[in-house]
Amino acid sequence: MRPSTEPVLAWFNTADDAAAHAALREVCASAEWCAAVLARRPYPDPETLLNAADAATAGLGAAELAAAVAGHPPLGSPTPGDAVSAREQRGMADASEQVRAETAALDRAYRQRFGHVFLICATGLTGEQLRDAVRARLGNTPERESEIVRAELGRINRVRLTRLITEGALRP
Repeated sequence: MRPSTEPVLAWFNTADDAAAHAALREVCASAEWCAAVLARRPYPDPETLLNAADAATAGLGAAELAAAVAGHPPLGSPTPGDAVSAREQRGMADASEQVRAETAALDRAYRQRFGHVFLICATGLTGEQLRDAVRARLGNTPERESEIVRAELGRINRVRLTRLITEGALRP
């Protein structure tokens, strides 16, 4: 049975802007994204909230997209003490030393080529799948990679927002 989202959504709809903004910053580091999601309150249901989050991600300018991406730790190096990034990158933690080393080298090449961390919705992916994704995306043009990064950010934001509203963590 899926947990009810109604109490959390009710809190989010009625919380003061500062508290709701702080909760959203746990989802996405972009202030513009947070403001766009806050501006559409109240939300009648979780799907409407998720759709607003998707629209906010799609509407990010280049600088805010970069700010959102900068809020993510490098692949294989979750932020110490951050259970969210550790959970999302669990596949790397379970990977062999060889896969971790290969991925780290590919990640360095990616950052050098594109100027930011490799961003992927890593939830549920194995270390091998993550390594292969970095390898595959290294050949992209910067324009194509920017499109993929925006789509991956949207997926990550959706996963995080869903987890927050179903687990009740979207409130202090």
